[in-house]
Amino acid sequence: MNQVVEFIKNCQCFYIATCEGDQPRVRPFGAIAEIDGKTYICLNNQKKVFQQLLANPKIEICAYNGEKWLRLEAKAHRDDRVEAREAMLNANPGLRRMYAADDGLYEVFYLTDGKATISSFTADPVEIAL
Repeated sequence: MNQVVEFIKNCQCFYIATCEGDQPRVRPFGAIAEIDGKTYICLNNQKKVFQQLLANPKIEICAYNGEKWLRLEAKAHRDDRVEAREAMLNANPGLRRMYAADDGLYEVFYLTDGKATISSFTADPVEIAL
């Protein structure tokens, strides 16, 4: 598992910022995974975040583990393969209470062009490329 996914998974809750026109939008997420060497997030295509990502794929993610925080900027790309949705469900089995890989609602996106920074008040920042 890559260092970014591992850090965010250990936080359990993380926040994704998108844009809706000129207004930033932030919401909590709980599922992330590494699939085929890429970082993936998932969401429901009936929520505004789905339309926001289709209109503007630039996102920022922030996660905090009580001592350090991670900021990640990247582009999100929809992966319409059922295999990718199934892999995300396998990596986050709790999602199966809400979704199925072929339910028409569940979507997965992989991140590219990413740069993460892990920071704290007691150490120099660490930069990680996706």
